[in-house]
Amino acid sequence: MGKAQKYVLLGDATYPLQDWILKPYQEDENLTQRQLQFNYRLKRAHSVIENAFLRLKARWQILLKCDDCSLELLPTLVLACCILHNICEAHDNPFNEEWLEGTEPTELPKPCQPAPAAMEDGQAEQVRELMCQYFESCGEG
Repeated sequence: MGKAQKYVLLGDATYPLQDWILKPYQEDENLTQRQLQFNYRLKRAHSVIENAFLRLKARWQILLKCDDCSLELLPTLVLACCILHNICEAHDNPFNEEWLEGTEPTELPKPCQPAPAAMEDGQAEQVRELMCQYFESCGEG
């Protein structure tokens, strides 16, 4: 994009726009085609992430019941499952669709009300605009 960027987290409309939280443009009739495309691609990326976490929890079902381990162990347990999961995925280890039966997609906790405009970072709009331009340059998909 011609400008170095940091990593960003994907958020929805309830999160404040920050240079590290990428959120969609507010849906209204004034959105440009480019902004609509940006929102669509952000939504698709979010669904890929949800699917990855669903597969991770299905393969390593200990993550479904982490309440029976100590809080000190929890970060190590999650990291170990992520590493092992990535190794399995990288080596085309078969994923058993039956594992999904015990795993329901869950809504991650998020704010109920949109963040106040005062919490938004003015510089973050530049990051979103750069990403919007980048998505536009990538063509359809």
